[in-house]
Amino acid sequence: MTELRVGIGVDAHVFVDGVPLVLGGVVFAHPRGLAGHSDGDVLAHALIDALLGAVGIGDIGMLFPSDETTPEGISSLELLRRAYELVRGQGYELVNAHCVLIGEEPRVGDRREQMSHALAGALGLDAGSVAVAATTTDGLGFTGRSEGLAAEAVALVRATPPAAA
Repeated sequence: MTELRVGIGVDAHVFVDGVPLVLGGVVFAHPRGLAGHSDGDVLAHALIDALLGAVGIGDIGMLFPSDETTPEGISSLELLRRAYELVRGQGYELVNAHCVLIGEEPRVGDRREQMSHALAGALGLDAGSVAVAATTTDGLGFTGRSEGLAAEAVALVRATPPAAA
């Protein structure tokens, strides 16, 4: 019998001037980016927490603290790759993930496939393994006021079969 586990990740960052906007590993032409010790990629961060949570091995803040042990400005795709190595080390692999960006701007509809490719590529998987969607909050809350962005992700992992002797 295959052991399946589910994890949920949530992340949010405020918009700031002077940094590029990176979402799902893709740089967007936008006047503001997201604050963070890394590149602030809320989609990648939510996916990291979903993967780690599914296996029960902590969260992004525990593994990659905002201090000198994690290089400032590091690519969130690199953090995702490292987190997935830990998940694989626990004997699990991703079945699929669904990541949802929450915010009024930027519009990402024509870039979803590119983000799926980037996120899945960091995991060494095909783009069909990671779906990306987006929604607005119809003007409600900090995302509705365009003060920042949030993201949620769900990841389904399965135990990998033991290697044949």
